[in-house]
Amino acid sequence: MTIAATAAVSATLTGTFVPGIVQGDRRDSVLAEYQEAARHYRVSEGRVTAGLEVDPVKVPEDLRRAVGPGGARSVTYLEADASGTTVWAAGPGEDGQLLAFRRHFPQTLFEDLEHATRSAAVVGALGASIVGLGLAASMARRLRRSTRQADRIKDGELDARLPQRGRDEIAQLSAAVNAMAQALAARIETERAVTANIAHELRTPIAGLLTASSLLPGDDRPTEMVRERAVRLRDLMEDVLEVARIDNGGERAEPREVELAALARRVVAGVQADRPQAAVAVEVIHDTVRETDPRRLDRVLTNLVTNALRHGAEPVVVEVDGPELRVRDHGPGFPPELIAHGPQRFRTGGNGGLGLGLAIATGQAGVIGARLSWHNPPKGGAVVTITLPRTPADEAIQTVRGDAPLQ
Repeated sequence: MTIAATAAVSATLTGTFVPGIVQGDRRDSVLAEYQEAARHYRVSEGRVTAGLEVDPVKVPEDLRRAVGPGGARSVTYLEADASGTTVWAAGPGEDGQLLAFRRHFPQTLFEDLEHATRSAAVVGALGASIVGLGLAASMARRLRRSTRQADRIKDGELDARLPQRGRDEIAQLSAAVNAMAQALAARIETERAVTANIAHELRTPIAGLLTASSLLPGDDRPTEMVRERAVRLRDLMEDVLEVARIDNGGERAEPREVELAALARRVVAGVQADRPQAAVAVEVIHDTVRETDPRRLDRVLTNLVTNALRHGAEPVVVEVDGPELRVRDHGPGFPPELIAHGPQRFRTGGNGGLGLGLAIATGQAGVIGARLSWHNPPKGGAVVTITLPRTPADEAIQTVRGDAPLQ
């Protein structure tokens, strides 16, 4: 649009000034012809050449006054009427005579010029629009491709790269983003390797610590505290190793038919076995059978319920609603950064913790193709929704069992 508008404005200005420029050129041409004819008239001692007039009757009075009696200058004058424009050139002759020269230019000349200028404006604007549209479309396609690749990098596909073609600013930006992604991938890979190596190196001393703590005599409070801390250290090490396996793509789903309500009750029973006083309940809105990995779904749901008990407030409710499982608590809700960006591992919040539980839940959900969403209801509390994917096997399960249509 900018290119087209520029072309239109340029053509309009040309159409405005060109007629004046042409008229100026005509005046100069007629004046030159007059001066040549007047020179011949004087050299030939009064012989009139073609086109030169001596004291013409129809000479405009304004032109006669401009030359004036006894004047010594040559002047031009435009006389316009319905038929066109007459360009006069005149100057003084001998004995007070007026020497004049004129050329008549039909009105159609300027009309043709104006029409040609307008046509050029339209053609130029259309041509500029087509060229500008082509350039803009080409740039937009490149930017859209770059945006898609950048979104892939943002979502964790660090091997994605922006297309690099040409030497313009977009290519330079793509090269800079690709270099940034490569450096980021190298740094993350280094951090993952260091974390996994540290966890592996800690396995042996932690196993020895657990064995030593079990051999401590007595059951007093200090002994129980040592045993609890040793178990907590082992669980933390296992969490770190699990995160490393998820990051390295070493986790593979083993799907089979799972009745979601039964799995939810089993998870809640396991949590209450560790926390007998915890207020955790299961509400079945619509039960269904899905093909998924029960061990990983169990892990995801257990981590979410444990997180709700640890950082939220009781009662905690696990809702089963077809392919969706929701974990609801009545605490202060999720922090805005978690809702906006999801769980961040090794980042402590206001309630402490390393964020490994939710990071593992997110990673294991990704392994089975499930999606987690986080939000705070208007009435308070926090809700995590697990949305299981629909697989071709689910259609077969529905057909065999005669269940209601899958949601």
